[in-house]
Amino acid sequence: MVYAFLAEGFEETEAIAVIDIIKRGGIDLCTVSIKDDKIVKGSHGVSIEADMSISQIDFEKADMLFLPGGMPGTLNLADCNMLTEQIKKFASTGKKLAAICAAPSVLGQLGVLEGKKAICYPGFEGKLTGAQITNEKVVKDGNVFTSKGMGTAIDLGLEIVAEYKGRGKADEVAESIQYK
Repeated sequence: MVYAFLAEGFEETEAIAVIDIIKRGGIDLCTVSIKDDKIVKGSHGVSIEADMSISQIDFEKADMLFLPGGMPGTLNLADCNMLTEQIKKFASTGKKLAAICAAPSVLGQLGVLEGKKAICYPGFEGKLTGAQITNEKVVKDGNVFTSKGMGTAIDLGLEIVAEYKGRGKADEVAESIQYK
């Protein structure tokens, strides 16, 4: 189960594109509002209704937490103590984490990227504490996936599908959306 976290001010395309690709890949995914209100407004004014609020989820059922970027969405994710505690727990137990655009900064500030290769939206590199910054669209290092931004959202989704279902399934999804 993948939990995709939505915070007020999230980047809509980063969230929806990755969520869509993961679901097309046949992976269980639930969207989660970090507030009790399940209606979450994105950084460009598009509101989405999450499947559940953070107080309703069972983190034990999840094997990946996905953080879309956007501003102030990324800052709101970083300010959510329940989420940041779970991110640290996931990192320490080897469960998967994924973040795109500015959101890898949340992982960096929590020490999750120490000694790992990572990427983020240009200008946020200083917040990837301890990471080896690369210039790839998507970086997978161990249990952590990071990606540059909206233009790489499909790539991140496909990389997650490949992780769970194999490269063949990821290629099949890419072909079905005319990405290849």
